[in-house]
Amino acid sequence: MNKAINVLLVFLLFPTMLFTIFVGFNLPIESLRTSGQQVPYRFQIFLGIGLLLLIINLRRSITRWMGLRLVNQVSKFKWNQPMSMDRIYRVQVYTILEAVVMLFVGSVLYNVCNEALLPAIAFWFCFVDNLIFLFFGSRKKRFRMGITSKAVVAADRDVSVLYFSGLRKVSIHQQSIYFDYIKGLQLSFPIDCMEKDQHDVFFNVLEEQADTEKVFITKLRN
Repeated sequence: MNKAINVLLVFLLFPTMLFTIFVGFNLPIESLRTSGQQVPYRFQIFLGIGLLLLIINLRRSITRWMGLRLVNQVSKFKWNQPMSMDRIYRVQVYTILEAVVMLFVGSVLYNVCNEALLPAIAFWFCFVDNLIFLFFGSRKKRFRMGITSKAVVAADRDVSVLYFSGLRKVSIHQQSIYFDYIKGLQLSFPIDCMEKDQHDVFFNVLEEQADTEKVFITKLRN
């Protein structure tokens, strides 16, 4: 989820930056006999871009917070454990880097063209939200993963919900656990989300909750 959102933001950033430079530096377009400062509806264009970016960031933020809230309702899980320390350290580094990039992008947009305030605010929102989410999630071991009667749930900067419905195979490959479903769907999460001493417990509980007559489960071999 998080990777897909970042790819989408990068995809939208290029035309946003080009339009910001065009307006901010008042670049001419001889063929149209106009320049950046003469483009009509500049405010509406920046407003539309800013709202789109803000909606994308809000959607990611809501998904993260809902996932964190869900996985911390420990009593609803058959098995529930904090993320491994290796995973938490990696989440902290990536989230801080992501926040710094968002702060930088927002600042560049606004410095190049003050009219790009709304797109800049969308990136600044992501910067603030990342830091608050990281601070809250890192305290009291709120980044967790667990197994319910219906799904495996893992929540940190990414939220993964892997349902048992339609599941056909669980396998391990290159430090990831893959869930293969009917119609060719495949989902996965890193095996280092859990501490090594929880591997056997995880697979034992998984076998108890999944229909082993329909699901082939490959256990991790230590």
